[in-house]
Amino acid sequence: MQQTVLVTGASSGLGKSIATHLHTLGHTVYGTSRNPQKYADLPFPLLALDVNDQGSIDLFFAELQSKTSQVDVLVNNAGVGITGAVEEVKLDALRAHFDTNFFGPLAIIQQILPLMRKNKGGKIINITSIGASMGLPFRGGYSASKGALQIISEALRMEVAQFGIEVCTLAPGDYATDIASRRYYEPNKKGSPYEKLYQESLATMDEHVDDGNNPIEIALAVAGLIQKKHWQPHYAVGPFMQKLSLTLKRLVPQKVFERLLKNHYNL
Repeated sequence: MQQTVLVTGASSGLGKSIATHLHTLGHTVYGTSRNPQKYADLPFPLLALDVNDQGSIDLFFAELQSKTSQVDVLVNNAGVGITGAVEEVKLDALRAHFDTNFFGPLAIIQQILPLMRKNKGGKIINITSIGASMGLPFRGGYSASKGALQIISEALRMEVAQFGIEVCTLAPGDYATDIASRRYYEPNKKGSPYEKLYQESLATMDEHVDDGNNPIEIALAVAGLIQKKHWQPHYAVGPFMQKLSLTLKRLVPQKVFERLLKNHYNL
């Protein structure tokens, strides 16, 4: 069944892959970007939206509702990365990071729910991360923001089930996208007690992204979820070892799991 889908952050990376694939399947797709004029070659409409700006959100929804009276599926994908030692990362940078990765998706959800209720149903997929289930070294802010989105999705899922609205999270592992170029990097300070480990960890992170799987895997997963009748609260897609880490996190003692992570990041 063809549906109307809204994909935030659809100008690049996972969002672009998701929106393009759904468009090829015949779904009516609306994407968003802060600067849609830069991406005129996309096969689906790209509307202006800054999830950190309430004025932009209001204008976006006015434009969206002038184009369609129904949104069957929201894919909350817009997000950014952040790196830095917890001791050193600027709090203002962390607040801005949460504005995009946590409060931004919530603002879109709060606007879309009345429309979904009016249409007696809908589906919301919040894109989180495998890192949302664990505190990754030098990516603690990212893990925390995605973890917060993961937990609030569980509450939302129970609250809106009465309206015929399904909610789930989809947690990707590392995929070959341009996320590294859009990530906030806390500068690696000369003489910092974290200088050597942070630099090595940054190299490892970028290597994992460069060697990541094709983003089409996420697009295929979203397409499958759209057709699925009943959802589990959480889904994960990614390389085998990264998905295995979710199982290990639940099964092994925390200190053992920490040791595995530290070995992985050469800490």
